[in-house]
Amino acid sequence: MKNRFLTAILVGMMFCFLTSAVFAQDKKPVILDADMVELFDDGMAMLMLARSEEVELLGVTVVIGNTWVEDGTASALRQLEGIGKEKEIPVYMGRNRTTRSGRFAALQAEQMLFGRGADSHLGAAGYAQPASWQDAYAAKFHRRPQSVPAADDAVDFIIRTVKARPHDVTVVAIGTAANLAAALQKAPEIAPLVKQVCYMGGAFFVGGNVMPAAEFNFWLDPEAARTALRAPFGEQVIVPLDVCEKVHITQTQFREISARLHNPVFADMWQHHWMYPLLRDGAAFNNYVWDVIAAAIVIDPSLILEEEKCFVDINDTYSPSYGQSLAYRGAAPAGTQAARIIKTVDEKRLWQMIYRVCDEL
Repeated sequence: MKNRFLTAILVGMMFCFLTSAVFAQDKKPVILDADMVELFDDGMAMLMLARSEEVELLGVTVVIGNTWVEDGTASALRQLEGIGKEKEIPVYMGRNRTTRSGRFAALQAEQMLFGRGADSHLGAAGYAQPASWQDAYAAKFHRRPQSVPAADDAVDFIIRTVKARPHDVTVVAIGTAANLAAALQKAPEIAPLVKQVCYMGGAFFVGGNVMPAAEFNFWLDPEAARTALRAPFGEQVIVPLDVCEKVHITQTQFREISARLHNPVFADMWQHHWMYPLLRDGAAFNNYVWDVIAAAIVIDPSLILEEEKCFVDINDTYSPSYGQSLAYRGAAPAGTQAARIIKTVDEKRLWQMIYRVCDEL
C-alpha cells in the first residue's frame, strides 16, 4: 500500500513537472525595447507582457526616445519592483543618442526650417539629461531602489539572446530604433534569426503627429528606423498612428483605471501621471495608448481586425519629410522589406486586457 502511495505521488510530481515544462516551452519569448515611462504607455505595455501567461519576458532594453535612458531605466526598475519581478526580468541600459550627431541641439533650427506638427512633444530632446539612473530614480520616486540594471549593454543582450534562441525571439520595439540599429550594425547576422519585430511607430496612410508627415518614434531617429525596417527579420509588424489614433483613452477609461489600481506603487504613479488631471477634470479630453497596442497584439494576435501588408521605408533625407514612413502598394525601392501594417484592433477586448492588468497589479 505504501509503495502504491509513493508511486502515485511520484507520478503526480512528474506530471506537474512535465506540464510546467511544456507550458514554459509554449510561452512566446519576448524582448521589450522601450523608451520607458510610468504606466501609459510604455509602462503598461511592459506590465502586460510581464504578467501575461502567453509571454516569457526575457528582458527590457531601454532606449532613448520619450525619455533619456537614465529616466527610462529608473521607471522600468520601479515598475518591476511594484510587481515583484525585479529579480526575474533584467533591465538593460541602451543607446542614449540618436544616429544623426547633434540632432537635439539642432532641433530649434530644424523646426524653423521645416515647421512642426500638431504635437509639440520632444521627448528626451525637451529636457536635461539626468546625471545617472540613480539620480533619476531618487527624483521620481523619493526612495532608494531595490534593484539595479544589468551590468552589460542592451545591444549586447539583444545580440546574445537572439543568437542563443534563433528563430524564436520576438522584439517589441516601442521607442526609437537606436538599440535595434546598433545591434544590426554590430552583428548583422542576427536579422534573419529574429522571429518577429513588432514596432510602435510611423504613420502610413494618415498624417503624422510631431511633423505633418512623421510620427515621433521614427522621426526622432529616422536613420535607425530605416536600418531596422530594411533588415531581413523573420517578420515585421508595425503599429502606426493609423491604428493608434483610433483607440482613445477618455474619462470613461480613466474612471475604470482609477477604480482598479489598488497597488499603491501604481496608484501613486497614476495620480502623478500627466494625463491624470486632464482626464479627471476634462470630460472632453482624450488621448491615446500607443505602445500598449503593440504589446497587446503580441500577447493576443486575434485582437487584430484589419491589416495591410506592404513594403515599407523611412525617409532619412534631411527635409520637411524627414522621418516620414512610406508604404508601397506598387513597386518598392531596392532593399526594402515587407511589413504587416496594423489598421484596426478590437478596442473592447483591448480595454478588457488593460483593466485585467490593473486589477492584478
